[in-house]
Amino acid sequence: MFVARVWHSVGMIVEFESELWIWDAEGKGSWTFVTVPAELSAEIAEFQDGPRRGFGSVRVRPRVGGTEWATSIFPSKTESAYILPVKKAVRDAEHLSPGDLVTVRLEVIDS
Repeated sequence: MFVARVWHSVGMIVEFESELWIWDAEGKGSWTFVTVPAELSAEIAEFQDGPRRGFGSVRVRPRVGGTEWATSIFPSKTESAYILPVKKAVRDAEHLSPGDLVTVRLEVIDS
């Protein structure tokens, strides 16, 4: 698994590879995610020094391929890791499907 970290004066940037997967919201529609590796998730959690946002979310600016967007990562209920939602517009622009291995550049905005 590829993992990289960079800290800069504005925030933290991490890069990783993760498989794209679907979570079905109990018949209320599906969401597509990648899981931030546990090691990086722990570092991101430590990087947070202020009060937590709703649901423990952390604002981020991810990039997959040539597509960058603003969103939040959320703590997984089943793993010691954050999960990143990957919206349909990104999947379409980058020709991604569930099961694909995705390289993600993630800039952490909250600190």
